[in-house]
Amino acid sequence: MVIAVDAWKLAYVALPKAGCSSVKQALAMLDPWVIVPDQPDVQTWHQIYQTRRFNGALWAQYSDFFRFCVVRDPAKRLMSCYTDIVVKRRALKDSPRVRAASGLPLDPDPDTFFMRLSRYRRKSSIVKHHVLGAELFLGPDLRANFDRVYRTSELGQLACDLSRQTGETVTMPHANSSGGKLSIFDLEGRTIDRLRPLLEDQYDYLADYFTNPLGAKIHDACAIPERRVS
Repeated sequence: MVIAVDAWKLAYVALPKAGCSSVKQALAMLDPWVIVPDQPDVQTWHQIYQTRRFNGALWAQYSDFFRFCVVRDPAKRLMSCYTDIVVKRRALKDSPRVRAASGLPLDPDPDTFFMRLSRYRRKSSIVKHHVLGAELFLGPDLRANFDRVYRTSELGQLACDLSRQTGETVTMPHANSSGGKLSIFDLEGRTIDRLRPLLEDQYDYLADYFTNPLGAKIHDACAIPERRVS
């Protein structure tokens, strides 16, 4: 779904766990067609602007808008799924399918959660939504699709750019703090190895914006050099 503010010709595609609550709130405050309730909470912005997978045909209709997105370091985005979904929201306990599954703790530690991530995402739609690859939300070609791609560390610059685009004073609130810090290097080595292929794909996709903290791909780093034939 394209999040568009027609009055200012702004078009945004949201990536879960990449500042989307903050950006949605800022856009809602700019959008004259949006009625913000008196006491909004984080979920208010997601109800106003839903996050959907990328639709190229629909996105092409906004070619004359200022089209932008926000990306986040893949490892940090993945870790925030645990700190927000599992720890802060305790969403696993609210999932009937997770509760009914054997071998899936409702309050797992980080290593247990990520070692069994494939099972958790099959059983929990909210986990699946937040760990899907960025390309499914942002499309196959970032440079072709967007006028500007911001990192989450550049939300202040986004606010300045939106202010310049609209002539309004735009602030970028921190709408959904995950409520805890977790680093990929806080995990056990075997857990990191389990996540490595997933993260390698994401760092490849976002290579223009982030460097993989786990280093080169295993099959590249350990590849046997080709023998030259004289």
